[in-house]
Amino acid sequence: MSQNVSEPATTSSDGTALPVRAAAAVISRDGLQALIDALAADHCVLGPTVRDGAIVYDEIAKLSQLPAGWTDNQDAGRYRLERRADDALFGFAVGPESWKRFLHPPVETLWTARRDNDGFSIEAPSVTRRKFAFIGVRACEIHAMAIQDKVFLAGAYADPGYGSRRRDAFIVAVNCAEAGGTCFCVSMGTGPQAESGFDLALTELHDGSRHDFLVEVGSDEGASLLSRLPQRRADDADLEAAAAVIAQTRSQMGRTLDTDGIKDLLQTNANHPRWDDVAARCLTCGNCTMVCPTCFCTTVEDHSDLAGATAERVRKWDSCFTLDFSYLHGGSVRQSGSARYRQWITHKLASWIDQFGTSGCVGCGRCITWCPVGIDITEEAAAIRAHPTSGGQHGGT
Repeated sequence: MSQNVSEPATTSSDGTALPVRAAAAVISRDGLQALIDALAADHCVLGPTVRDGAIVYDEIAKLSQLPAGWTDNQDAGRYRLERRADDALFGFAVGPESWKRFLHPPVETLWTARRDNDGFSIEAPSVTRRKFAFIGVRACEIHAMAIQDKVFLAGAYADPGYGSRRRDAFIVAVNCAEAGGTCFCVSMGTGPQAESGFDLALTELHDGSRHDFLVEVGSDEGASLLSRLPQRRADDADLEAAAAVIAQTRSQMGRTLDTDGIKDLLQTNANHPRWDDVAARCLTCGNCTMVCPTCFCTTVEDHSDLAGATAERVRKWDSCFTLDFSYLHGGSVRQSGSARYRQWITHKLASWIDQFGTSGCVGCGRCITWCPVGIDITEEAAAIRAHPTSGGQHGGT
């Protein structure tokens, strides 16, 4: 896992501060392929690739597998891939998948029990030592990983499987050069530039006359790997070009969210009529929670074979939008769609802060894009802010 490094001051030729580290190198496309080759020696290398009309994360070995020349057009309830005018490798925002799928798998066996003549035994699954290398991790996704670290690694009951996968992961971040129509990472303070939590960070420099990558180091392991790649030291022009990419992306945000006092705002408006309004549109399908890079809710199922010789306990992703999720003896605690949506957004933007000391939202916009009816978390929060009520306690179900 990467470690934070100090960030030296960097200025442009006119004295303007640049948000790019001075200790940077530049590699070419061949250098990026060399990076992938070097990581593949002892990691499973995963990166963005085009499949089934979307950009998803999968195993890669060659640059040709990256989404060269593709971008994504996103809006509420809408996602389309479109051709770019150039062959940029990372000229898109984020797709339906997050890196959560690899660190916190959708299905995971917790233990297996076996019966024999002497009784029965319980076996914990072996903790995988397969190391991942993630290529193209966005700043918002790095923040999402840090949030999940609080969930799975903090406290007395750390998750050993998550801890092993997270500890061994090599993170190659990519500073965003393209903001999506539903992105609002600037509002959440989570992007578009990766500032820490990575081993190496890339900024793609592609202006027609060049196609290079500015590389910043975020860990000793990253520095060691970079030293083995063909490179040259970044000059002022490279640093200024990278800073311009980040500045342009900051200005392209498709959405904004006013986070000032949002915790108190949501927690004191539990009876707001807006919850019923959104419930009239919400399908309670759970898409927003499935694509969210920080949602961590699960359910546990027990299975046995017909002979009763083996049994296993399996953990699966679940959603607070399902009736069964809050089921207690006698029925579900949150029977209405309004109660379930209120629970999700209030937990995400407010009570998550009580639990983990941070918002549960990183501004990636996936929940907006992949909602079948285009419900927009920024729009709903703004509607409550515009006309707050005095209701202070959670209402009915």
